[in-house]
Amino acid sequence: MRAWKQTGKLASLGLLLFLGLPAMAMAAQSASSNYQVNEVFFGSGGELNACSTSYCSKQSIGETTVGNTSSANYQAQAGFNTNREPYLEFTVSNTNVDLGTLTATTTKTATSSFSVKSYLAHGYVVSNASDAPTNGSYIMQTLTIPTAPQVGTEQFGINLVANTNPITFGANPSHTPDSTFSFGQVGLDYSNPDMYKYLNGDVVAFSTQSSSYTNYTISYIFNVSNVTPGGSYLFHHVLVATSTF
Repeated sequence: MRAWKQTGKLASLGLLLFLGLPAMAMAAQSASSNYQVNEVFFGSGGELNACSTSYCSKQSIGETTVGNTSSANYQAQAGFNTNREPYLEFTVSNTNVDLGTLTATTTKTATSSFSVKSYLAHGYVVSNASDAPTNGSYIMQTLTIPTAPQVGTEQFGINLVANTNPITFGANPSHTPDSTFSFGQVGLDYSNPDMYKYLNGDVVAFSTQSSSYTNYTISYIFNVSNVTPGGSYLFHHVLVATSTF
């Protein structure tokens, strides 16, 4: 029997942001092959274009309604201060984590977090876009279905919810300012407490409509076995966010 030490690191969480734009005239709020509407105004007071040669302002005096309304096929943003440009905002925090030494007798854990906001879209998807942790040419075994952590078995996986196994860590998504404005959800295979998975290309979070900020926490688990090659493991987690229309 030989003595050995296993080490591992979680490198910076890399984020790629892709914004898909709808196939329509971007100067118009609503358009078809024959008609388009740039702005629609109902109410008293306020102006759509309150500008001089040097300054412009947004006005809300006389505003009768504000916020999002939607059906299965359509949605609208009401209010004088709405913008007409679609956008997708993606913010990440806690990007560098050092796991220290991995052993075959303990499950190592780590967390990171990100938030997504989508405007004038049918929603968004956030997907994994990187391989599992590597040690030179060796790639750590990932969990291809939601699985509980098992000490002594080589495993790498994540979820995006609060957990109690192997320890209490992670968090469920939170909505800013609340769930009446924010609609992000966790992907099905990553929404099970104490169950972990990792596949490159999997959708880990999504929204089916325009949404204010949803704040997500990624929970990582790392297990090694007695035959896992020793050395330094590196994981650069890339996530891709894409608007849907």
